[in-house]
Amino acid sequence: MTTYSETISDAGKVANVQTLLNESPFSGFQWMIFVLCFLIVLLDGFDTAAIGFIAPSLLSEWGLEKSHLGPVLSAALFGLAFGALSAGPLADRFGRKSVLTVAVVVMGGASIFSATANHLESLTIWRFITGLGLGAAMPNAVTLMNEYCPDSKRSFITNCMFCGFPIGSAFGGFFAAWMIPHFGWRSLLVLGGVVPLLLAVLMFFVLPESVRFMVLKQYPADRIRKVLARIAASAQHAQRFVLQEAAAAESSNVNAGPQGLRLVFSRPFIVGTLALWVTYFMGLVIVYGLVNWMPVLFKDAGVPPGQAAVIAALFQLGGIGAIFFGLLMDRWNANLIIATGYFLTSIAVAIIGQVLGGGVGVLVAAVFIAGLLMNAAQSSMQALAAEYYPTAGRASGVAWMLGIGRFGGIAGSFLVAELSRRHLELSHVFMVVAVPGVIAALALLVKNRYAGGAPRAHLSRIGGGH
Repeated sequence: MTTYSETISDAGKVANVQTLLNESPFSGFQWMIFVLCFLIVLLDGFDTAAIGFIAPSLLSEWGLEKSHLGPVLSAALFGLAFGALSAGPLADRFGRKSVLTVAVVVMGGASIFSATANHLESLTIWRFITGLGLGAAMPNAVTLMNEYCPDSKRSFITNCMFCGFPIGSAFGGFFAAWMIPHFGWRSLLVLGGVVPLLLAVLMFFVLPESVRFMVLKQYPADRIRKVLARIAASAQHAQRFVLQEAAAAESSNVNAGPQGLRLVFSRPFIVGTLALWVTYFMGLVIVYGLVNWMPVLFKDAGVPPGQAAVIAALFQLGGIGAIFFGLLMDRWNANLIIATGYFLTSIAVAIIGQVLGGGVGVLVAAVFIAGLLMNAAQSSMQALAAEYYPTAGRASGVAWMLGIGRFGGIAGSFLVAELSRRHLELSHVFMVVAVPGVIAALALLVKNRYAGGAPRAHLSRIGGGH
């Protein structure tokens, strides 16, 4: 471990940025970054829940059939995927703050325009654009927060930040129950647009650029020092800043090595990249397959509709398990911890199908435990990906994992729909949906065996602020 005397060397007063972060208490400045990133994730959860709550109003106001809602409900998912795939490389080139701020403006503005839609086609288009903003914001919030964390608490803090998603989903339900009867369904979309725009203004003035990105791109020392001094007072005495981290390049000059998507697909990272994609994809097959279909499946099993909806909602409350997983990941092998979570999830999901008809209490317990394990494992993947990639490709790596994974959510919904169409027994449906959990666990075991954490073959000393 680097000692404090190495943090700022006497020779030229060179500061090792990550060591400063590691040896300084988590400051109020870092908590401010956490709150802003938490709010971005919360807004994603709010938006995800809100569109489901306005669907009944669309059916009655526009005289639609349920089958007509498919495009508008899936539009944001496609937007999320494409937004993530495009935003990661842009953030690795132009910076996390600028891309993140633009993304929040897009999601806010598109949500307000969604509220003005008078027919399904225009609403679908604006929902897709809203998804683009959400998809671009999520991975960059993860990346920015990660790059201000000390090594010892990185997974824990990132996972805590992601608890904003279920909280946002809950807020979506609370506000929908109050606003839609009084002000109509459009009011919920307006709220989901105004708040992000206000947040974007706040971000523009107070959110800093990633300090690791600034060192990577060799920003002026004065700008880096101004940010770091709000975390560690000793940074005021540094004349130059460096960052020591894993990188795939043979050269000590990081600008000569691969960056962005080139790094993500480079030989040292490709196995880990593919393993992360498979894992996240399979996780979302389970999440969206169950979240979208559990109320219907429970109703088919004889559970009263109102009771079925409440029991299914318990699956989403398990996100708090991510905090516990974050603590474990900071202490032990993160790949094996999350793999265990996915494997146990597959068992828990299969059990749901076996206890249907065996009493409400048993079903409630099974659904809650499955949700606890599933959400803990899935929410931990962002921290795992952010830790795996170095600064030069972190935003691209996290964003592409999230983007590819979104197609798993779409696949999950279609999978359960097809199983229902074939009139498969409910116990068999849940057994099939459990299989992706086993595949996700195996993918992480492959990553652990052949890629491990961030490849350590070469340590690159990145310098900036001359």
